[in-house]
Amino acid sequence: MTAKRPPVLAHERFVADRENFAGLDLAARFARIQQTNLWGAATSVSGLGSEDPATAAIREELPPLLRQLGARSLLDAPCGDAGWIGRMKLDVDYTGIDIVPSLIEANNQRVARGEVSGRFVMADITRDALPPADVILCRDCLVHLSFDNIACAVANFRASGARFLLVTTFPEWDANRDCEDGDWRALNMERAPFNWPVPRALINERCEEGGGGWRDKSLGLWRLDELPDRARMTTAM
Repeated sequence: MTAKRPPVLAHERFVADRENFAGLDLAARFARIQQTNLWGAATSVSGLGSEDPATAAIREELPPLLRQLGARSLLDAPCGDAGWIGRMKLDVDYTGIDIVPSLIEANNQRVARGEVSGRFVMADITRDALPPADVILCRDCLVHLSFDNIACAVANFRASGARFLLVTTFPEWDANRDCEDGDWRALNMERAPFNWPVPRALINERCEEGGGGWRDKSLGLWRLDELPDRARMTTAM
């Protein structure tokens, strides 16, 4: 199925703007993406995947999954503009983190106005100490990071002491490839260089982007202590 997938707007727009990312560090890259609405969504600077139709399945299935896990706290890493999740009633202690200062400032202003609950903190998932939580939600993020930064992020998630990780995966994707930070490509976390075990649960997002060509897009659930460490990651084919 890898060779037949339709184009994705986030990748196409990054390629068109690639020269403007030269020399930028990770924080500056995602600040530029936010400031220019590079991912092209009409209602969310966090991209098409954060708009209401794209999050319906998660909004239905995330709360019962968290209850099933006995989760008392959730770290949304990264939270982006917290648009869809900020409107949910989650019976957990919620913390959102993001590398872009303006997003965290805007989210905290929403908290002050009583529009959302929880707390928002600026942090880089690849290197900063993370707030403790039972479950980490990392949706639509690793697909934008290089293999090196994915390895750093996962090691950082493990070091936080969290038990579970929910992360975007494409179970029918054949072969993972590396990318420049800020670009986009699909990832199947069960294939090299990650080689993660079969997820304990899978929320199919019922993705309609590309005429259904990405219909396997899902949130997979893994125990962090069952994931291979960085030293065991194999070279991508």
